[in-house]
Amino acid sequence: MIAILDYDAGNIKSVEKAFGAIGQETIVTRDFHVIEKADKVVLPGVGSFGSAMSQLQKYDLHKAIKEVVDSDKPFLGICLGLQLLFESSDESPEVDGLGILKGQVKKIPDTYGLKIPHIGWNSLELSGDGRLFRGLESNPYVYFVHSYYLQAHDTDIVKATSEYGVSIHASVESGNVFAFQFHPEKSSDTGLKILQNFAELD
Repeated sequence: MIAILDYDAGNIKSVEKAFGAIGQETIVTRDFHVIEKADKVVLPGVGSFGSAMSQLQKYDLHKAIKEVVDSDKPFLGICLGLQLLFESSDESPEVDGLGILKGQVKKIPDTYGLKIPHIGWNSLELSGDGRLFRGLESNPYVYFVHSYYLQAHDTDIVKATSEYGVSIHASVESGNVFAFQFHPEKSSDTGLKILQNFAELD
């Protein structure tokens, strides 16, 4: 069973549907006892950094997330779910992130000819050892929707980057914690393969 955390953020239903398409049983929940019993946990999200942190705290999900991470259970953050795992964001500079991983979320700089937010398909440059990219071609295309991007302190955890006026840390992996800036649930067969790799983790 995969628990998808419900904190009133957007994009939860599409993540649930994508896991269903690969035959995975999911439950959308904010119940800590259900989260504790799940085999894996997913934090999706579309919206603002500050509002999302407020919602996580409202439902005590920030505590549940940290307990899941400490338990070594596979944990996946998607889009805003990636950003929330880090320390801070330019979007809400007065708000602390979860701080599970070290790094900051920066605004994508204005670059001639590039629209902000970054919306659409872009290729990934893979580091070669990301467990969730097994079985994929070397430069897969995935779907992005974002105006802010990650700069991780430890580049060893970065398993994929993408270029959009700046080098975006598009995927990180640290122990049992995995996260994507892009949307695997909107990335066609490539995205489903990535989610399947997550579902098959021990």
